[in-house]
Amino acid sequence: MLLNAVEVGKKLGVAKRTVWRLRDSGALPSPVQVGGSVRWRADVIEAWVKANCPHVRKTGWRAEQ
Repeated sequence: MLLNAVEVGKKLGVAKRTVWRLRDSGALPSPVQVGGSVRWRADVIEAWVKANCPHVRKTGWRAEQ
């Protein structure tokens, strides 16, 4: 399942703008591009939350595939 920024924000308890800030800073896992839309894989977001939301760029965190 793919989530948009609003849906990711709801899962994280933050505003949509915060989702974009987290993405821009490299803290959030990378989204996928679907046509002209940006979406996040729900399983990747869930794995990231279970890992205590590590800063992706600083820690090199990757979802296990």
